[in-house]
Amino acid sequence: MKKKIPVSGIVYSTDKNFSFQEESSPDVNVPAAEQRLKVKLETKNRGGKAATVVEGYVGTGAEELGKNLKSFCGTGGSVKDGIIIVQGDNREKIKQWLIKNGYRKTT
Repeated sequence: MKKKIPVSGIVYSTDKNFSFQEESSPDVNVPAAEQRLKVKLETKNRGGKAATVVEGYVGTGAEELGKNLKSFCGTGGSVKDGIIIVQGDNREKIKQWLIKNGYRKTT
């Protein structure tokens, strides 16, 4: 397997002592009570089908939260770049679940 090197703007270096170091992003875990989440309905680019989108999650647990929301609603969905997508119009159910589980700043 080839080693995958992230693109960071460096293409070539003439420095003989240069060694590539990957940039590490800090793992920030913001408590649930301080998360500012927005729950909204989207139909754009989905073939007319509705999807509930939860935006604004900061931290490394977006996949876990997405899994819990999809399970609670009984539908499918995905998590990409901290944005949680749940199939169907489940805005009220998701808001109630988030508030019940400590995400107080949900709009």
